[in-house]
Amino acid sequence: MTDEPHRSAPRPVSHRTALIVAVAVLVVVAAGIGAEMAARDPSSGGRTSQPTTSTASVEAYRGLGTWVDIFDARAWTDPAAAVADMASHGVRTLYLQTGNSHADTAFKDVAATEAFIRESHAHGMRIVAWYLPYLKDEALDLDRVTQAIRFRTSDAQSFDGFALDIESSSVKPESMRILALESLTLKIRAAAGPSYALGGIIPSPVGLARKSGYWDSFPYAMVARTYDVLLPMGYYTYHAKGADAVYTDAKENMRLLRAEPGCATIPVHLIGGLAGDTTGPETSAFARAAGDTRCIGASLYDWVGTGATEWTALSPVKP
Repeated sequence: MTDEPHRSAPRPVSHRTALIVAVAVLVVVAAGIGAEMAARDPSSGGRTSQPTTSTASVEAYRGLGTWVDIFDARAWTDPAAAVADMASHGVRTLYLQTGNSHADTAFKDVAATEAFIRESHAHGMRIVAWYLPYLKDEALDLDRVTQAIRFRTSDAQSFDGFALDIESSSVKPESMRILALESLTLKIRAAAGPSYALGGIIPSPVGLARKSGYWDSFPYAMVARTYDVLLPMGYYTYHAKGADAVYTDAKENMRLLRAEPGCATIPVHLIGGLAGDTTGPETSAFARAAGDTRCIGASLYDWVGTGATEWTALSPVKP
């Protein structure tokens, strides 16, 4: 005896019915494969990549910028004096490194970081955080990036944007590095949201074209699709000497970048040579090339090495 209601035995399936079911299954499978193929990104080796949609403003990346990394003791010792000097030279945005994968903590100095943010805003400047991941520990990198994006001073001020420094070649082979970068990038965008201004600091296109075995298949399309503005490390001081050569190098960086998938119209803030290794005429040529190629901003690396001659040469850089 059982309380379960009586069920009749199933009827055998006819050959015609089985054929119809099989065809239907094949149609569904084919449709799924077609959708997957349509979503594949050629720049990521055939992997699937979800499209991203951003509504962020890139105002923080416009105009003349300058850079401070975690090793610039002069800046970290006295943020107020450093920012006042930047503002006196017409700097519109400070790019401040919060850390890297090897650092012991997410921020080099929390109190100084707060001071940089407050002083920048008090001088009418914007401030963008940047971070260098080695792409070996996604959880650590994502946590530190998220902390930078969500960082608030005691009076609720924050960074005006975040830029990821994409240059480490620690992960090998390159195919695995690209997978790690794509995974971290998509998680950063998800954490930041569509209205947060994300920048992608990328290697020099000229340098990539000349150096094999570093990023032979740099994922331009994936990076351009996820970040709101690109910041190529043009670094003409590695490639060119003299004003004419510097102008040509800067323009070639932009020509190569614009030819890459997804990069034809994306806003660009061009980073020039090492400030301590350039001359006034070279800096002037760089600033002119940035303007002629319609970059939304330009800068030298970094504040500590930029002298009076270079500041004067950079003065034509406009938002």
